[in-house]
Amino acid sequence: MTRHLCAVALVAGFAAPAAGSAQAVQNATLRRAQQAYDNLEYRQVVSLARTALRERLTGAERARAYELLGFTYGALDSILKAVDAFKQVVLIDPERQLDPNRVSPKAYSAFDVALRQVLLVRQLRIDSTSFVGGRGAIPIRFTVTQPARVVTRAIAGAGGGTYVIDSGAWNGQVNLSWPARLANGDPVPAGNYTVVVEARLGQNAFSASQPIRVSHGSVDTLPSLTTLPGYQYLSETEVPPQSWRPLGLAFLYTGGALIGTLGLESSSLGSSSKRELAVVGGAALVTGFVMTLRKPAPRPAAANILYNRLLREQIARRNQDIAKENVARRQQVQLTVVPLSKPSGAGPR
Repeated sequence: MTRHLCAVALVAGFAAPAAGSAQAVQNATLRRAQQAYDNLEYRQVVSLARTALRERLTGAERARAYELLGFTYGALDSILKAVDAFKQVVLIDPERQLDPNRVSPKAYSAFDVALRQVLLVRQLRIDSTSFVGGRGAIPIRFTVTQPARVVTRAIAGAGGGTYVIDSGAWNGQVNLSWPARLANGDPVPAGNYTVVVEARLGQNAFSASQPIRVSHGSVDTLPSLTTLPGYQYLSETEVPPQSWRPLGLAFLYTGGALIGTLGLESSSLGSSSKRELAVVGGAALVTGFVMTLRKPAPRPAAANILYNRLLREQIARRNQDIAKENVARRQQVQLTVVPLSKPSGAGPR
């Protein structure tokens, strides 16, 4: 019973990739081959799939027929035949990829061997990007399945020029960058381009392409500064601390008046004169108390004035630098790159 369950699980691993697009199959013979595969009738699958390949099929149907053969030969342990079938699959559909989590190890290994036995340029990707001309580049990445001489070009549409991006021997994953500049340093003209990657190994050659759109725009200028980040103007006046000096002077004057009054008690001064002295002393004390409570008048803060002057000079110098940079920015070009829909005509040659 356990062996039966393992066999069913193994077959499910082979069947999962093929069943996903069975509805897209229009050829009757190929549909029968798919049904036979679902029913585990492997000998019937081989016969029907080969018969379908002799009939008129679309590219997707032809790839499906070879894929059925690849999974079927893998289930029958005919690994070499499975590799040959998968080679035809990737030649028809270079971007085909199997999920190792959904297929059996035998099928995945046969598919991987098939990839290394044919020359392909796969997974050509150019992401959207934006940069100032001369200060950035367009990232280009792809995978070459065999060591080959690879030439990467950008071909302008509508009779434009051709720009060689890179030429060298590559194998595996490749990462390139194209600054999109002419020989004189100017950015390439705006418009549609096709990035073509051509790999050649002996008599075998394969090319892949990705159209892109390059557009021009003005570079944003920098605004003038009114303050520097992290710095603020300081108040140029300050209020001095509260002083007790007026009250002290009032006590001093009042004390002097009282001493004078006591010293004159035996003199010839009359009582009215003594009262006048007491009134004057009391008035001085009240005046001193009021002056002490009064808020001091603001006075210039020399240190803050110097700090503000230095800060204004620094901002003025920075604004002069910004003005010069804006002159250069107005002469620069902002390049924006957007990938377009990928054509399906690229393939082996």
